[in-house]
Amino acid sequence: MFKLISKCGSARRGEYRTAHGTVQTPVFMNVGTQAAIKGGLSAHDLKTVGCQIELSNTYHLHVRPGEEIVKRLGGLGEFMKWDGPTLTDSGGFQVFSLAKLRKIDEEGVRFNAHTDGHAIFMRPEDSMRIQWALGSDIAMAFDECVQSMTEKPYVQASCARTTRWLERCRAAMDELHRREDTVNPGQVLWGINQGAVYKDLRVEHMKRIRELELPGYAIGGLAVGEPTEQMYEIIETVEPYMPEDKPRYLMGVGTPSNILESVARGVDFFDCVMPARNARHGHLFTSEGIINLNNAKYQDDPRPVDAECACPVCRTHSRAYLRHMLRSGEMLGMRLAVMHNLHFYNTLMADIRREIEQGTFEDFRRKKTEVLAKRI
Repeated sequence: MFKLISKCGSARRGEYRTAHGTVQTPVFMNVGTQAAIKGGLSAHDLKTVGCQIELSNTYHLHVRPGEEIVKRLGGLGEFMKWDGPTLTDSGGFQVFSLAKLRKIDEEGVRFNAHTDGHAIFMRPEDSMRIQWALGSDIAMAFDECVQSMTEKPYVQASCARTTRWLERCRAAMDELHRREDTVNPGQVLWGINQGAVYKDLRVEHMKRIRELELPGYAIGGLAVGEPTEQMYEIIETVEPYMPEDKPRYLMGVGTPSNILESVARGVDFFDCVMPARNARHGHLFTSEGIINLNNAKYQDDPRPVDAECACPVCRTHSRAYLRHMLRSGEMLGMRLAVMHNLHFYNTLMADIRREIEQGTFEDFRRKKTEVLAKRI
């Protein structure tokens, strides 16, 4: 399912084949948490901005509209009219980030929904059943995402439990796919490496879960408060123990500079809500750095957001117009800003793939990392 085409240092250029198409890697997955990109983008718009694979959230779709409704309507892709590959995360991170009160034991997690407070008991088997009903191409294992500075004994016990949960996820997925009403027979399960900031626990956990020979593996529990350099150190520590012939996914990361640095350390898949979220607040990525359209200096600026960008927004509208739309609270402003940022990210990934193929990625990385992080 994964084909490694070329390497430049540790940076990898590959292809990952799914039931709904082949993904060129490295890739940024555009996040449609509730089967939609926040900011008013449709599945058709995803094609326009160059999206290859869309990511939706198991927990949120379980809360509303409910996975059975999505299943009856043909699965996630048919529901949102996206015909490309999809990935669903397990809901584990939402338990970590949204639940004010939660109780974790061997069976699963008890917590209250963020919408109306109703009680939810989520087991690994429940996460698999929800994702099976959604019919995504890639289903992520149910895991516990701990705070980065959690005490080591707890993290060690959590890693062991996450491994046991992964084994239960695989057994549940195998059983579900024997059913005749399976939405996506090509759906596969990926495992998640945990261990907080403890390098020895990260390595130990990666060694253990790779024995299960899953189609892909993620590094989870990073970008949750630890320093960026520490995140890079963890990636460097774990990467040698990740299977060479399987895709590597760094969950929830991140900025363009984070992506460049993580690609250089062997990562293939990325996702983050940040480009869409920042866009809705007027923070746009450009080839020269980050601009904040809320600044008054853009109120009569006739230039496109980025002169080097070929997105529909930059080909048509000025900075002044986008600023006016955003400042006026017009939905169009958010929509155009999100389209630009996602197009920027997807174009950056295409540039990264080209540079790896040409053997020039390291030069590209050195030139771009600081520039793309600069605030103008």
